[in-house]
Amino acid sequence: MLGLSATDQVFILTGAGISAESGIPTFRGAGGLWRNYRFEEVASPHAWQRDPRLVWEFYSMRRRAAAAAKPNPGHFALAQLEGDLQDRLFLCTQNVDGLHEQAGSCRVVHMHGELFKSRCDTCCRPPFDDANTFDPTAEIPRCECGGRIRPHICWFGEVPFHLDEIFRARGECTVFMAIGTSGVVEPAASFVAHVRGRARTIYVGPEEPANRFAFLECHLGNAGEILPDLLRA
Repeated sequence: MLGLSATDQVFILTGAGISAESGIPTFRGAGGLWRNYRFEEVASPHAWQRDPRLVWEFYSMRRRAAAAAKPNPGHFALAQLEGDLQDRLFLCTQNVDGLHEQAGSCRVVHMHGELFKSRCDTCCRPPFDDANTFDPTAEIPRCECGGRIRPHICWFGEVPFHLDEIFRARGECTVFMAIGTSGVVEPAASFVAHVRGRARTIYVGPEEPANRFAFLECHLGNAGEILPDLLRA
């Protein structure tokens, strides 16, 4: 069990590993290809400018895969912890699939965007729900301004969302837990280094992350198997 005090502020960072347990491809590591393209080649502003049709097809596929996925016990354990801690829990995710919300989490901070939202690539129109865009052959929608509608995703080379809010919560936490993260993708990979030495640092995932040295505790295994017991109040 986690053994929290009544004053602990908990920062949780989730990555692709917890979603992979629900059947969502990570597109990383050996064999992490889509139609012979590396993930980075279809998830960047350059790719969007070069071949928006290819990017649209890739994200249509990702939306179909995510729409069929269901939360696993790890997602539900985190939702239960939010219910217990309320505003003493800050849940920051690198995932874009919405599985945390499906499990009942209400205050999820999406630093890499949301798969089922879209936005204009030209004007400042706010992102909007776009859960039904699964057809890879459909014409790329246009905004009223004439710009193309793109996925509301932080691509490689773009600045993640909500960083001010994330950095503030990171600075206040007494417990930092990373779940299913590789410890490679920045800036999230450096979060633990900023709290190391003043906060309890915990990792949960099937393999040791690249930044394993910064964690006081490392629980190896699937989040869906470990978290229900570890987070039980």
